[in-house]
Amino acid sequence: MYRIFLAIGLLVGLYFLIRRAITKLKERNEPDRLPPGKNHMVQDPVCLVFVPRGTAITEEIGGQTYYFCSQSCAHKFQEKLAG
Repeated sequence: MYRIFLAIGLLVGLYFLIRRAITKLKERNEPDRLPPGKNHMVQDPVCLVFVPRGTAITEEIGGQTYYFCSQSCAHKFQEKLAG
């Protein structure tokens, strides 16, 4: 009788381990997307200040959109990428 309970316990544990692994794989395959709201806070890559996306200076560099707190930070970032 104890073997049945042991087998059921192992099956339940295996179920939860497989479910957790599948959830982790799905999370890894989903790209990081920003919510559509303009009030979402984004971080400036130069001075590391958080600004609302609606008021941030945006630059498209290499197919990726970067958000800056000011035009001077955007200029510094472009200079840093240029070399």
